[in-house]
Amino acid sequence: MAVTKATIRAVNALTGRWAGVVDEGSVFSAAGVWPLLAFFADGATGPARKELAEALSVPAGEAAPAARELLATMASMRGLDTALGLWTKRTLELREAWEAGLPPEAHGALTADPVADQQALNAWAAKRTGGLIERMPVVLTDETEMVLASALTLRTKWLRPFDEVPLHSPHWPGRTDPTLLGLRRRTLLLDRIGVADTPDGHITELKVFGTDGIDVHLLLGEEQMTPGQVLGAGVGLLAGRHPVVPGTMLPYGDVGPGLRVERVRSMTPDPPTLDVMTAAFGVTAEHDLLAHHELFGLTTARDTDEGHFPGISALPLAIGSARQSALAEFGAKGFRASAVTAFAPVGAGAVPQLRWITTRLTARFDRPFGFLALHRHSRLVLAAGWVTEPKPFH
Repeated sequence: MAVTKATIRAVNALTGRWAGVVDEGSVFSAAGVWPLLAFFADGATGPARKELAEALSVPAGEAAPAARELLATMASMRGLDTALGLWTKRTLELREAWEAGLPPEAHGALTADPVADQQALNAWAAKRTGGLIERMPVVLTDETEMVLASALTLRTKWLRPFDEVPLHSPHWPGRTDPTLLGLRRRTLLLDRIGVADTPDGHITELKVFGTDGIDVHLLLGEEQMTPGQVLGAGVGLLAGRHPVVPGTMLPYGDVGPGLRVERVRSMTPDPPTLDVMTAAFGVTAEHDLLAHHELFGLTTARDTDEGHFPGISALPLAIGSARQSALAEFGAKGFRASAVTAFAPVGAGAVPQLRWITTRLTARFDRPFGFLALHRHSRLVLAAGWVTEPKPFH
């Protein structure tokens, strides 16, 4: 079951809008949120249904089939593990049509013991993420009628590893030790880097290819650009909305943020090379989706004065909790990221002889930058984030 380009554009559009509210180091996964919103939209009515459809960028009547296609496609991607879980109180009777749209093995039960329920949910999150996320990001109360959750974990190794080197940079705000764990790599593939012209400024984009068809694009914007502008531009590049000049066609000089093209002398007749220096990083984040309820179409759905999901159950339901835990790690050998999202509806040396001249592109990601982790062939963004605290060099 192949996911449509329209669904991929819709998920990536949510990534771009979510990036607009990022103002510090963070990581998030719209691909982990979108299917859950879609299933709720399928069972919603009134203003809640309209708001969810707007957040999803697809009609509410098409949301559930699109979510099933998305989950099936992600399940078939190498290097990516996904899961969907549903837990309900035994007194909550679900609509058969709605429940039939979920995987049958996903349905579990909530007991009257919130401590035991939390432990069970935590165990599910840890198992589905290989221990990367140990706790289900949900707030359980006596009024919690059900929990609908997704887990997403991706791992990939670089086609060519980086070398670990010290990176000296004074450009990281708040850091007293400027020596970072730098990652350096030299390649003859100049098209791995490019410079894009966007409405908010220029972006330098570096593509780091993984072995499982999962890549990470590093994004360095002009210094005055915000995280949201840089990450939003990165999503726009995937959609072809901004012109990009590849490394093979860049002129000499300072051609983009952190990127310089120059003629250098060499002892041998070397071809043009791309010399990349970036910083290793690990970032974690906790997101309260209801804090940005407009972004996720949850403004009306969180109102507990009345029910909004008659297509899910005859019992009036509202969204009492919606949260995501996420992490990402970028190192010399590869990348990994994970996200668990949960919605909880409630009731109500010697000088050499340099005889030749060659071209060298030098890229330095030595100040805060963004990243997009995506499936290479579909261009579906699986995780995104902003790096402000790279790893120190030991």
